[in-house]
Amino acid sequence: MKFLKLIPILFIFFGNVPYKNEVHAEIKNPEDFRVLSDESKKLSISNVEYFIKEGDKYIKNGDFEKAKDFYLDARKLAKQLASFYSDLNSSFKGIDARIPKEMQSKGKQTLQILAESNERLASMYIKTEKPEVAVPLLVETIRIMSPNSPEGKEAYERLIQLGFVETKYKG
Repeated sequence: MKFLKLIPILFIFFGNVPYKNEVHAEIKNPEDFRVLSDESKKLSISNVEYFIKEGDKYIKNGDFEKAKDFYLDARKLAKQLASFYSDLNSSFKGIDARIPKEMQSKGKQTLQILAESNERLASMYIKTEKPEVAVPLLVETIRIMSPNSPEGKEAYERLIQLGFVETKYKG
């Protein structure tokens, strides 16, 4: 009977022996885990800026097709980011005020750069004699930035120049 009492003690003793090949789930540098916080990552505002700069390079070289591709990529990524930030903002409203505040700030930055990519794309379409494609981009800029913003005023002025609207905005 005494032998049976030793069995649990043996399990406890041999069960706690460390193994040589244990896997630890620790990260030496916690910042390494935040892979999307690095500005070189694809899902970031800085990547939208990169696409715009690349498009600008191709515009200077006269390669409008490649420039258009980069501007469209910038626009697509900016719209995705704006949607993600808006969804997170809505999800956390009333739960933790810090998160909607951050998402609202990031959303504003994203909309600003979306307006910039729309403006570059619209300018390119006007330059290549496709103003009918530029109009929706200019209207979208006014919608997302408001008619009172510098971007909105500039977009409306371009619509007047194109002949799409006639009434001057005095705002």
